[in-house]
Amino acid sequence: MRTLRLVAVSAGLSSPSSTRLLADRLLQAARYRLAEQEYAVDVEVVELRDLAVDIAKNLVTGFPSEKLRQAVDAVTGADGVIAVTPVFTASYSGLFKSFFDLVDPTALTGTPVLVGATGGTARHSLVLDHALRPLFAYLRAVVAPTAVYAASEDWGSGGDEYTEGLPARITRAGNEFADMVAARPGRRAEEEEIVPFEQQLADLRLD
Repeated sequence: MRTLRLVAVSAGLSSPSSTRLLADRLLQAARYRLAEQEYAVDVEVVELRDLAVDIAKNLVTGFPSEKLRQAVDAVTGADGVIAVTPVFTASYSGLFKSFFDLVDPTALTGTPVLVGATGGTARHSLVLDHALRPLFAYLRAVVAPTAVYAASEDWGSGGDEYTEGLPARITRAGNEFADMVAARPGRRAEEEEIVPFEQQLADLRLD
């Protein structure tokens, strides 16, 4: 049985945090979908609140702490990443951006990413499309079609016949993301497909 590794990044600052809650719900939805397809799933949550000082020091010195290095390695080594941020001044938080500034621009190439955001009002929901999607497009990740924004009032609402509620959006986004993760070749298979340049030259000489 193939084991898939999912990593959720939460940039919430408070405890408890609605950002962490959304990350957990998305992670749970994706995990259920993969379990239905008979995949074993390992999950990990990276709380950026606990890494704030390490991130700041790394930006100044250029040297990550062991804890920060492990967090970055967890994200870049995952089969799928869930990234959730609170909205500050109509965009992602500075802590969220600072963390992903430390990720090599090619390290997430082809990795499925599910993005989410939380805020006090639904007016900030466009942050998903004008900030988060471009960020992960730059990192060459593959962003899931459905992103999830949760305003304060969404947590107590199941939706109506005209508006899809938060639980339904979480389930739909988690299912789409899980299907993308399951369809992606394993990292080992991808590495085996890469033929070293020296070998390519040798093959040409033989021809």
